[in-house]
Amino acid sequence: MVSYKSFIVTFLLVAGLGLGSFAGFNYWIDPMWTFGHAHEYNDVQAEIDERQQKVNHIYYSDFDYDTLLIGSSRSTYINQHSFTGMDVYNFSVSDLSFKEYKSLIDYAVREKGSEFERIIIGVDFFKSSLSQSKEDLNIDEYIETVEEPFYRWKILLSQDIYEYAKRNYELSKADEIVDLRNYNRENVALAKEFPREVKIKQTEAKIAKFKRMFYGDKYEYNPEFKKVLQDIEAAYPETEILVYTTPTYEGLFNALVEEGNFGDYEKWLEDIVESTDTVYNFMYPNSVTENISNYFDGHHFYPHVGDDIAKKISGAGGVPEDFGRKVTEDNFKEHIDWVRSKIDLKTEGVTQ
Repeated sequence: MVSYKSFIVTFLLVAGLGLGSFAGFNYWIDPMWTFGHAHEYNDVQAEIDERQQKVNHIYYSDFDYDTLLIGSSRSTYINQHSFTGMDVYNFSVSDLSFKEYKSLIDYAVREKGSEFERIIIGVDFFKSSLSQSKEDLNIDEYIETVEEPFYRWKILLSQDIYEYAKRNYELSKADEIVDLRNYNRENVALAKEFPREVKIKQTEAKIAKFKRMFYGDKYEYNPEFKKVLQDIEAAYPETEILVYTTPTYEGLFNALVEEGNFGDYEKWLEDIVESTDTVYNFMYPNSVTENISNYFDGHHFYPHVGDDIAKKISGAGGVPEDFGRKVTEDNFKEHIDWVRSKIDLKTEGVTQ
């Protein structure tokens, strides 16, 4: 007959082995980016909580880059390795408020241990409205989480993390991109490819949503946006602050114009130019934005468009000539007149 003591020892050994296997699998797949290893079974990663994942990645990695890129979900689709002559880290996250800009930058600078040579900020017109910037936001809670004692070891025992790890394992095993955004282990976002008819349907829905929720009299420019940019310039005087406007599908830009917000767009762009060192405008009708195949919903471009943005900003070739214009205080009026001349108010909805 097995003694009580032997039973307890056996139980603890079995439980320990099971728990060790559970934690080991979570470590092996690493869905919260607290370790750095990469292999064929964790090279497709789900977006779980982008802010926490990227805060973790920065905290636990050898974070030594000369350029920081921040922006919203649109900017996540820019491959940080596509810039020429720049060593870039893409710290873009979903639904980023301009109120969060400085907290992301401050954290990245702290982890780097010195200022960056340049900071690239991707800005979205609709996020400059009062309705999209009411709260004073920052990433303090994510930093506090990653700094908790034994954080990355404790989460290895999480059932939720285990479920994410299993999904990442299956995605990686199939080498399949199934979400609007999946990542590889080099912080590069990939997007699911949709049939053209689905892109058209999703874009039509997005245009209707923006007209209903973000444009027209629902939009009121928040003048704090300019001050945030000025504060970043003042805080990092040795760093080049380079801002680019995110390119939306032409039909979505036309909706902005149709709803009477071109004057707001002009004010927004002028404030950017007056507040920062270098500005590239991509948000106007051009050969890239007129092609619906470059977007999955008219609101988010595919990574190959992000490659063109990176090339344009970093001075590489191979970019459509009409995609992206450098705007300065000297040429601002000329640029706005040029954009106005390209607007075709007869174009509505989606070009099929």
